[in-house]
Amino acid sequence: MKTSSPIRVLIVDDSATVRKILSDALRNAPGIEVVGTAPDPYVAREKILALNPDVLTLDIEMPRMDGLTFLKKLMDYKPMPVIMISSLGQASAAATMEAFRLGAVEVLAKPNGPYSVGDLANSLADKIRACAQANPRAFKPSAAVIAEVSAPPAPAPAIAQPVAQPISSFVPPLPSGALPGFASRRIIAIGSSTGGPQTVAKIVSQFPADMPPVLITQHMPAGFTTHFAERLNKSCAMEVREAKDGDDVHPGLILIAPGDFHMTLQHTSAGLKVRVAGGPQVCFSRPSVDVLFASVAQLVGGPALGVLLTGMGTDGARGMLQMRQTGSVTIAQDENTSIVYGMPKEAARIGAAAMTLPLEKIAGEILRQISQPFVRKAAAIGR
Repeated sequence: MKTSSPIRVLIVDDSATVRKILSDALRNAPGIEVVGTAPDPYVAREKILALNPDVLTLDIEMPRMDGLTFLKKLMDYKPMPVIMISSLGQASAAATMEAFRLGAVEVLAKPNGPYSVGDLANSLADKIRACAQANPRAFKPSAAVIAEVSAPPAPAPAIAQPVAQPISSFVPPLPSGALPGFASRRIIAIGSSTGGPQTVAKIVSQFPADMPPVLITQHMPAGFTTHFAERLNKSCAMEVREAKDGDDVHPGLILIAPGDFHMTLQHTSAGLKVRVAGGPQVCFSRPSVDVLFASVAQLVGGPALGVLLTGMGTDGARGMLQMRQTGSVTIAQDENTSIVYGMPKEAARIGAAAMTLPLEKIAGEILRQISQPFVRKAAAIGR
């Protein structure tokens, strides 16, 4: 799509009030044009053919045909970036996880009443801009991931100088003398955003039950991360659950940062635990990948592995740089397999990623890295 052309959006929702509020909210959004609305999937199908939108917003609960059934048909015949607009109810949140599996790339939570949908206006415009950049080869679920399997990892750029305004204020200071006790500990930290749920699932489903602990920050609204963890738990050999403040960090466990809360590591007399707390947004996000990665860099350092996956913006790149500077192995997803090549692109640009890999190689590389004994090396800072 040409950068000079507005992003063409079709809004699909059975509520006339919601359709009007979303249309009005996007009317003045720069670079976005609402080309039409539809009250159900049957009308939506005709308008997609007639209007050729770039991005679709889709409600889950609609008459005549539910949103999930329509999404599956859409991805089979005319795949395009889809943002699910879902309520926070138990059934809708669970259905949203299924929508990710079927190819949706983003989700926004619909507030309690239809008139409060206007609260979504700012975030919806940002999500639409991100989804308009989505790689169709990556988000179509029935298509094979396109990548050169035999290609070696892209050469890593030199590590950049430390960035200004570090986010260490979110991370508790390292206790005196504690680092040697962590030297043999492996821990895996993963960050993702737009397109992340299905990408994360493909990686962690390949992990054996006895893996080192895995901490995941996925940009997702409050109320949805519980269902994300539950779905992963059904498909993984490891135990997966949404993190709670004070949870132990131990092998065989994957912890997901809860929506609207930052997740960090903390050292206690009983070992490593996670801290789940509020605080300002970082890179316009809460939870923030930067916050998690910076925490891991300070409390674990070299034995850790950092993985930055598909997503809009730059969250995670600075924290990954801190991880690499402390000797951690750092991996960014490549452009061909990223649904949105934003966060991993920034990590590669500033020298935070030691390796850039296609999605299908990331789990294997993580397993290869943790099978090797950790040897502490001094990180080269700048060249």
